[in-house]
Amino acid sequence: MPEASDTPPFMIPTVRFAPSPTGYIHIGNARTALFNWLFCLKNGGRFILRFDDTDVERSKQIYSDAIAEDLAWLGIVPDETIYQSKRTKSHDASVSRLKEAGLLYPCYETPEELERRRKILLTRRLPPVYGREALKLSDAQKQAFEAEGRRPHWRFLLPNHDGDPFETKRTEVTFDDIIRGPQTVDLASMSDPVLVRADGSYLYTLPSVADDIATGVSHVIRGDDHITNTGAQIALFEALGGKPPVFGHHNLLINATGEGLSKRKGALSIGALRKAGYEPMAVASLAVLIGTSRNVEAVASMDRLAEEFEPSAASKSAARFDPAELATLSRALVHEKTASDVDKILEEIGVSRNKKEEFWNCVRGNLDTVADAAEWWAIIRDGPDTSERVGEGDLEFVRTAFDLLPDGQFDQTTWRSWTGLVKEQTGRKGRALFMPLRIALTGRTSGPELSDLLPLLGREETLARRP
Repeated sequence: MPEASDTPPFMIPTVRFAPSPTGYIHIGNARTALFNWLFCLKNGGRFILRFDDTDVERSKQIYSDAIAEDLAWLGIVPDETIYQSKRTKSHDASVSRLKEAGLLYPCYETPEELERRRKILLTRRLPPVYGREALKLSDAQKQAFEAEGRRPHWRFLLPNHDGDPFETKRTEVTFDDIIRGPQTVDLASMSDPVLVRADGSYLYTLPSVADDIATGVSHVIRGDDHITNTGAQIALFEALGGKPPVFGHHNLLINATGEGLSKRKGALSIGALRKAGYEPMAVASLAVLIGTSRNVEAVASMDRLAEEFEPSAASKSAARFDPAELATLSRALVHEKTASDVDKILEEIGVSRNKKEEFWNCVRGNLDTVADAAEWWAIIRDGPDTSERVGEGDLEFVRTAFDLLPDGQFDQTTWRSWTGLVKEQTGRKGRALFMPLRIALTGRTSGPELSDLLPLLGREETLARRP
């Protein structure tokens, strides 16, 4: 993050990631968070983590905590964390301002009545836009609805008319999307958005805009499923006296079958990817670079990814996420790590301090995840795996080979000199020679170079593995 300065916070480029804590975030949510984070790094800005937790029934602190943990694992460290549920006074003030300006009006239709009107419009081949019927209600009619037990929901009156709200006109809102380029939305083509539910709770739009204004958000970067909302939101910014931010809408990720990702289904959650042992920068690299004009590669650091990040490189079509590609990127990053990079993990699995570097250099090229190193340390420390055993036809050969083990301290040349002697004495060569020995030493048919493994085992431990 940029160093502290005397620049007022609202003059610094400010972004926000605003998840609803109603579930665990997935790779698609991480794409949005990372687009904002990398923009922030590249432009010396501020990053706000805002929990849109106004849905009291579904929002849980356990999800907020998990989201913060997932972001930290990816390398995202917010400058500020906000809970919308603690900002209701500010939201209430925004509602009062809109009501006083005559821009928020009560509506008493039930969902069934609205759906019926919608179907009628569609059968007439008309756009299913709300006709502002509620504006025609008299005070007596409103009181009658109240007496029935109906409570109003409240709609924002869009500025798509010249004074008569029943005579709408084409009203273009244009904005220069930093990802998709110039965009135009006609406010006459949409219904007045509902901002307040009948129970008094707020939908997403009002708290989001009010909080963006209050926290000085200068750039809103999000998925392209929000493009159609942008025109109405710009109008709301202006109605509340705020300056609309710069918008950017990136393409979404879909799974291997072409379906959108969902928190409710737990699809490709960041927590699950973390537990599976994938490298965080592999997740970040794929989440950012997939579906762009950039080559998808394993980028080793967030700073380097920020250097390569260009919002406009994102394509306009959805990008298909393939977990197999993630495994490839993660494996490449593991293979590039040094012993010092994984020192803490090596210590946790019990690798001797004087063997850490030698052990890691021996096994890293055969690992899918860093955690897999524990299996190889167990093989070196405790004996061969039990997944493979020397076949009956190879037992005599292997015993003869072990009888030919060189004396003295083992080093990188021991394997060559040993197998050379075995070849000379038995006539075996190639796979028929080394595979039975590999199985006897490790219990596996593949793994690290045996020339690197033998010095780790030493003569005494190697000889103890004679079948």
